[in-house]
Amino acid sequence: MIAYSTVGVNDMDRSIAFYDAVFAPLGAVRETTSPTWTGYRRDGEKAWFFLTRPFDRQAASNGNGAMLAFLASDRAAVDAFHAAALARGGVCEGPPGVREGMNPVFYAAYVRDPDGAKLCAYVRK
Repeated sequence: MIAYSTVGVNDMDRSIAFYDAVFAPLGAVRETTSPTWTGYRRDGEKAWFFLTRPFDRQAASNGNGAMLAFLASDRAAVDAFHAAALARGGVCEGPPGVREGMNPVFYAAYVRDPDGAKLCAYVRK
């Protein structure tokens, strides 16, 4: 149902370095790069994830309660996503681990990117 999603960024080069690193363990690659739009996706998937400078040319900001979650192939990919995020200027919002009460088991990690967007990588195994 979702064709693409966007996250506003204030520094495209910094954001590209961050997202190249955090998406590598999840199998997503950068397929398009420009000063205003940078797009990622996984092979065989139709949906895109874009970094963008806000259209109104104001500073990028994030909605309270907004988050994007990305499906990982296994727990090691979730761990690598989290480690890459922290190494590239992200902030931990919840370390990798099992979230209680979920069935099947929900293993996830939560971070904020350098501009404050909240992200999750997870696997149900």
